[in-house]
Amino acid sequence: MAVLRAPRVRHTPAYGENEGVPTPRVISSPNVWRWPDVYELENRAQDADGAIWRALRAAVGPWDGAHVVDVGCGDGFHLPVFAATAGTVTGIEPHPALVARARRRTAGLANTTVHSGHAQATGLPAGSVDLVHARTAYFFGPGCEPGFDEADRILRPGGALAIVDLDATAAPYGGWLRADLPRYDPHAVQAFFDRRGFSTTLVDTMWRFDDRHAMESVLRIEFSAAVAARAIAATVDLAIPVRYRLHVRLRRL
Repeated sequence: MAVLRAPRVRHTPAYGENEGVPTPRVISSPNVWRWPDVYELENRAQDADGAIWRALRAAVGPWDGAHVVDVGCGDGFHLPVFAATAGTVTGIEPHPALVARARRRTAGLANTTVHSGHAQATGLPAGSVDLVHARTAYFFGPGCEPGFDEADRILRPGGALAIVDLDATAAPYGGWLRADLPRYDPHAVQAFFDRRGFSTTLVDTMWRFDDRHAMESVLRIEFSAAVAARAIAATVDLAIPVRYRLHVRLRRL
């Protein structure tokens, strides 16, 4: 299964082959796997005004009392937001070091657990989940189908799969992303989601950093050296406009 290999974006679920038997694997995510402390600065800066959260609630409704699963949860940054109102929250993450960090982050949340697992093999019971959320974990379209199938398996009828990814057509961030990934076609990826019954909402956000050192550190783990230098030079203050795409599909009854 052909999947673009991007060294500086969140992992993309895919399949490997072991003597003809499909086995779960992931494409590594060096930005958060290698530099989790810098990625923490990025998480704090992202969506400074909460636009993604508002769009998510508008698209899927409140998750009060629901069972929410965050696929590719990383070190669990978003889990406490869900846990504030959800009935139960489950984080799924393939990288052991991040699983440990996510468990430490959520240690005081009685309704939250973190599992070591994959998008296409969560280990959760069928029909047990109300919302499957994946943020910047899917980018490439073809190759993600096993994760979609697993989401459909664990979702209750009427439950929602919500995928948040970056809109590579929107400047300036999208231009930097495409410079590093010249084979990436955001229009083809959108068509992929359209064919599979997802509705898409474009969400304009602002990344805001506390200081220039944090901003430059984040851009250096997100992009190649040349593109990071270009992005740093183009960013004269501590804010970067970034557009996301929110793809939502309800599980059929």
